[in-house]
Amino acid sequence: MTTREGFEVGYDDSGDVEVIRAEPDVRPNVEADGALGCHSGGEMAKAAEMAAPSLMEKFRADYPQGPHDKPQSMCPAFGSLRVGLRMKRVATILSGSACCVYGLTFVSHFYGARRSVGYVPFNSETLVTGKLFEDIRDAVHEIADPDALDAIVVTNLCVPTASGVPLRLLPKEIDGVRVVGIDVPGFGVPTHAEAKDVLAGAMLNYARKEAEAGPVPRPQSGTDDRPTVALLGEMFPADPVMIGAMLAPLGLAAGPTVPCREWRELYAALDCGAVAAIHPFYTAAVREFEAAGRPIVGSAPVGAEGTAAWLAGIGDAFGLPADAVAAAQNAFVGAIKGALAANPITGRITVSGYEGSELLVARLLIECGADVPYVGTACPKTRWSAADAEWLSAHGAEVRFRASLEDDLSAMEGHQPDLAIGTTPVVQRAKELGTPALYFTNLISARPLMGPAGAGSLGEVVRAAMAGKDRMADMKAFFEGVGHGDTAGVWEGAPNLRPDFRAQHQRKLDKKAKAAKAAEMI
Repeated sequence: MTTREGFEVGYDDSGDVEVIRAEPDVRPNVEADGALGCHSGGEMAKAAEMAAPSLMEKFRADYPQGPHDKPQSMCPAFGSLRVGLRMKRVATILSGSACCVYGLTFVSHFYGARRSVGYVPFNSETLVTGKLFEDIRDAVHEIADPDALDAIVVTNLCVPTASGVPLRLLPKEIDGVRVVGIDVPGFGVPTHAEAKDVLAGAMLNYARKEAEAGPVPRPQSGTDDRPTVALLGEMFPADPVMIGAMLAPLGLAAGPTVPCREWRELYAALDCGAVAAIHPFYTAAVREFEAAGRPIVGSAPVGAEGTAAWLAGIGDAFGLPADAVAAAQNAFVGAIKGALAANPITGRITVSGYEGSELLVARLLIECGADVPYVGTACPKTRWSAADAEWLSAHGAEVRFRASLEDDLSAMEGHQPDLAIGTTPVVQRAKELGTPALYFTNLISARPLMGPAGAGSLGEVVRAAMAGKDRMADMKAFFEGVGHGDTAGVWEGAPNLRPDFRAQHQRKLDKKAKAAKAAEMI
């Protein structure tokens, strides 16, 4: 498919790929103090500014920081790690502190990873002398088996990034196995959702250069003869199918979902006619699609109004006649309105999370009849989220981008909702107050949102949770008086609080803070 800028993906059915080799001309800088810990916050960022200023500048542009210098959710690198582990014929190597690697591998296997994660250990000596980079390079060469792998993803965590370990100096390919190096520090990438974009963007960049150089192999699933719409952002498996059904009356098809599940799908994604930014924070991925000349369409086909607007945007991107777009809208908007009417939601709901689909969920809840006074997302505001934010504001919702945990808790406690949808600490606090709550990631993201199925699925789980309000009140009354925090539980006597210990520990913290402040002034 040729675009207005002339970029074209050509497929080579023989399966041979010409890989571009690029020799770096930059020498590594690994002189940062290897003793820095992962919880040093701004100190790590300062070290990275000295070791890799261009990288930090890119992070600031792509992933602007919020109110905190450290993530409030899980380690961001889990996002990119999970993307790599889900791809066929892709190996993953982590470089970071052992405690970080242990936690990341534990969580990845908890969420169903079925392969090992490589790890290159280090100490202060190997970090400072540059031996760590050599160890990483040796590890990449050791596992680069073209019969088993299409690519190897090497990820720098906080300490190697702050020390300037130069993954850009790794070979671009070894015996036909691509090598993709990325940095995903907690002080540069605020959320695990955006870390998915770090890897997706790096892979799309590599694949785009391959396609520009010559024919590339077709995806194993084949390609569609119709123009396609690439889908940006992880979704429930039924959603791409529903989107494909909505596109069919327009003569279009749903293309691959990015992040992809195999390397060759990257070529098919780049071969699309337009990109649907279902998750609007994929800044690096959008940059690669725009470099290939692909138009980007924001929002998603969620609810009746959202679906009508989204189909109109797709029609504009492809230059389709108005009557064709109207026919597609009529085919689905009526069915969605019927599903919304059959699944009404009555009550006040606050929405917060860090997945990136919070605005879409809030739109669907409002169209189902719910009162949604607050929507908080840990992800940043982008031009692709503008339409959803404007729609929500027009319907009485306060939209908070880069929302902190404190923002979400304050909104939940202030609005006193009938249901709180949010992250684990928000849900925990809501239940302490006797308010029904749902964990966004496992109970909201893990169900369809698009089309008629979205209204039915979301309405069912929300109504079931709200129906438990009396039960939550009974539980709160039952446990009333058992203590809170470090006094939780049933005590035969008064708990031994030892305020003298607390005061002594606080003095140590104050002394440490004063010393750090004095060091900054030197």
